[in-house]
Order: sequence, then structure tokens, then C-alpha cells
Amino acid sequence: MTANRIDTLLALLPIAGHEGELRSALESADLPTDDIDETGRTFFRIAQGDDTVGYCGYELYGDSVLLRSVVITPANRHKGLGRGATDLLIRRAYAEGARAAYLLTTNAAPFFETLGFTPIDRARAPAAILQTRQAISLCPASALLLAKTLEG
Repeated sequence: MTANRIDTLLALLPIAGHEGELRSALESADLPTDDIDETGRTFFRIAQGDDTVGYCGYELYGDSVLLRSVVITPANRHKGLGRGATDLLIRRAYAEGARAAYLLTTNAAPFFETLGFTPIDRARAPAAILQTRQAISLCPASALLLAKTLEG
């Protein structure tokens, strides 16, 4: 995972799941919000200088991490910020012990595939990932599961 110019301009600032701005951003992007204030979820405000350009988060399960809700505000899309923010998020999870990243998506698979994620059969995912609310009930059965091995 190498830093790129965009992610050196970004910062991930911790934010509580119950923050209204996080919930609004997720809802406007049609992303799940039912469990964002439960324990075990870590969310961030993606900042570029003083500006909020998006939100992202994850759930860490030992050496596996489930990426949650990477969303860039509409005015800031198509500028490479999603790629930079995802890279920062993965590096943070790696620093906390994650060695494999997973995510569920109904419409963003092409984006995440450009970041090295590949679709996998759910049967190949760790039980901890399959037992999340995302996998069990929040994402439809049609959602693709993508995975990526993380390296330092």
C-alpha cells in the first residue's frame, strides 16, 4: 500500500456513529444506517484541509476488516478522493492488525476492483464477516462480496 498524492492531502478524523452528518451522508447515498451507532463500528469524517469531503468506516474482526460505507460528498466526486480515502482506511485497519479486507456492495464493485479487490463467494469469507449485520440483513443477498489481501 503506497501513499499517493491525493491521500497525503486527506485526513481521517474519528466521528461517532450517531453523528447526524454521517447518517445524512449515508442515507443520501442509499447506504445502510441501521447499525452505525452500535459498538464495534469505527467511522471517520474524510477531511481535506478544513473541508469535509466524505465519510468512511470499518468493523475490525481480528485479522479481517469489513469496510463500511465509503462515501464522498457529491461536489467532491470524480477527483480521486474515494481512492485516497479507501487507501488511508485500509492502512489504518492494517496498523490495527487487519491482513484481509472485505466489503459488500450492490453498485460499487467496479470502483473497488480498481483498488485490488476481487469478488469472492461468500463461503470463502471468515465466519466473523459473514455474521455481521451487513452480511446477514442490511445488504441484500444480491450484494457482491469483495476481498483483498493486505500487505504492509
